[in-house]
Amino acid sequence: MTKILMTSVRDDEQAAITNYAKRQQIEIMTVPQALEEVLELTKEVDGVVMQQRHPLPPESYQQLAANGLKQLTTRTAGYDMINLKLAHQVGLKVTNVPAYSRNSVAEHALMQIFRILRKAYLVDDRVGRNDYQWAGLQAKEIHSATIGIIGVGRIGGTLARLLASLGARVLGYDLQPQPALQDIVTYVEKDELLAQADVVSLHVNLNPTAVDLLTATDFQKMKATAGLVNASRGPVVNTKDLLTALETQQIAAAALDTVTGEDFIFNYDHQADGLSSQPLIEALHALPNVILTPHIAFFTNIAVQNMVDFALDDVLAILNNQQPQHEITDTGV
Repeated sequence: MTKILMTSVRDDEQAAITNYAKRQQIEIMTVPQALEEVLELTKEVDGVVMQQRHPLPPESYQQLAANGLKQLTTRTAGYDMINLKLAHQVGLKVTNVPAYSRNSVAEHALMQIFRILRKAYLVDDRVGRNDYQWAGLQAKEIHSATIGIIGVGRIGGTLARLLASLGARVLGYDLQPQPALQDIVTYVEKDELLAQADVVSLHVNLNPTAVDLLTATDFQKMKATAGLVNASRGPVVNTKDLLTALETQQIAAAALDTVTGEDFIFNYDHQADGLSSQPLIEALHALPNVILTPHIAFFTNIAVQNMVDFALDDVLAILNNQQPQHEITDTGV
């Protein structure tokens, strides 16, 4: 019987994994540890599915190949934790799950756009201090707002449709504009989008050209009343520059579901020790105009099911000498 190892498995994934194993009549071994901690177990399996944000150690690739593995699958969209060059050098096919749910992240971004437009971050801060004054809390209705989307792909395009249905003006910046969205998205250059948008929402893949896509120069081009939503990847934004822009009120607010340095912060309990290991995240957390969420934009019932199913489908395809649907062949990050 085919046997697959899945690492970093959470309790909420177990039902989907169990159902898949029954449907396909395979055995799936699940462990909570990261892949590099359980490499010995790969001697016992035919395939492996990982999920982690920190890089897989370089020596792991040779050991996976030596243990007879043909592939390495991550059940995430991002794959910067995998060194594609090393994986390909030892003959490992690499796959990911690029679109586990377009709606999950798009809906989260829409929620945060509403929160910025309604100044919910200020309301929460004031109410938490028993200050119930209205001054400075006048909101902007979404049909009167201009929303800029950087990266109008699967997720960004879904967000654009949601925004258009609510009457918002939608600007888009993308190197490959989608003709199907021309009726609801006005494509402009990045500088124009930054200057006009009431909220900028980021939905780009993490690659060499996307690192530090927004820096101090870009924040200077935004309105002082504008907000930023980042539901893509942390390194897309220069965190130090963003912190300065927020502290000096160069921009009004930011809703961040991902940030550089999150690897051992998000999805961990730091009630006892705080965030001192990541001073930039600690500083963001302390600001009243920042909304932090722990990389959960993807975290819905449909997305979890799809992440499990799509990842395992690709593993079985490779094991059966078929072409997987989501193989990564470029050099990535």
